[in-house]
Amino acid sequence: MEWYRYSAFRGTLCEQFDELPSGECEGKRKIISEEQNHWKKDLVPFQQSDLKKSLWQIVNTVAPYFMLWAAAYWSLSVSYWITLCFVILAAGFAVRMFIIFHDCCHDSFFGNRNANLIVGVFTGLMTFFPYYQWKHEHAMHHATSSNLSRRGIGDIWTLTVDEYLALSTFRKMGYRLYRNPLIMFGLGPLYLFFVVYRVNHKRAGRKERWNTYATNLGLAGIVSLLCWWLGWKSVLLIQGPILYLSGIAGIWLFYVQHQFEETYYEKEDVWNFVSAAMEGSSYYKLPKLLQWMTGNIGFHHIHHLSSRIPNYYLQQVCQRNAYMHNVSSIDLRTSLRSLRYRVWDEEKKRFVGFSDLSIRKTEKC
Repeated sequence: MEWYRYSAFRGTLCEQFDELPSGECEGKRKIISEEQNHWKKDLVPFQQSDLKKSLWQIVNTVAPYFMLWAAAYWSLSVSYWITLCFVILAAGFAVRMFIIFHDCCHDSFFGNRNANLIVGVFTGLMTFFPYYQWKHEHAMHHATSSNLSRRGIGDIWTLTVDEYLALSTFRKMGYRLYRNPLIMFGLGPLYLFFVVYRVNHKRAGRKERWNTYATNLGLAGIVSLLCWWLGWKSVLLIQGPILYLSGIAGIWLFYVQHQFEETYYEKEDVWNFVSAAMEGSSYYKLPKLLQWMTGNIGFHHIHHLSSRIPNYYLQQVCQRNAYMHNVSSIDLRTSLRSLRYRVWDEEKKRFVGFSDLSIRKTEKC
């Protein structure tokens, strides 16, 4: 399989992803227009991390998380309703911690790769993700986002209208269940945390496999120690909902950032990296508190243009470049519409719901 390597706009759209198999990294480069080329120069100043900003973000994320965890434990003897308040806040900081993990996987949080590795492994343990497995999978997501010819790794299962109509009844039922919000956001976190990221893929390399094993062993040790020290019921009542709620939030953010009505999907022969970033990734306008808690990930179009930009610079990039606003934007209210979108209509270039498929099928007949 052929994968695109892309740069953080340092001359080409070709970034060196060491975790991708070498044989898959020699794909053809996409030609971009001269108008798009000037984006490289605009983004370069923001591609260097700031050590002080990175360290401060660790402090204002990890410290509150542990303090809220401790407060939740203390409040168990008072009222579980109070505990839930602390748990909800802690889940928010768990999402923010995941953004640090995410940046470390892109080697953008620190200028030193070893520093990204150490902090990435630690924040991965705190959020239940193996560093190398997620890094490899997410690199493939960036390299193939919105490419209809290269789906299936690190993305939401998305079918076109014709693909869905060609499925057997059993497969259609499976797809409908997968796209059902109650399944995706209700069971999705459990499936991700306890199945997907606890085992290795068949093609995983040695380093990735051992990292997954070490992560599982580390999590088992941490949870066992907490259960011995605090009691298994206390751990379950605190860590359980923190993990579940942060998982729901994470899946929602990943979903809405690419599953909006007039997003971008094209097949291999016409797919374009820059179009995939600017048209296929949403500009999610969140309230300031939620924007801070989610590490500016709402500026997802900018992140897909250059994953080398640390999360704390994404807003500045948007503010200093007016054309970054000329993209599809959504807010909390309009983002809820994405729950109705089920399949991609290649003819109309937009997402449609299952109710629209009967009309399409009749038209074809």
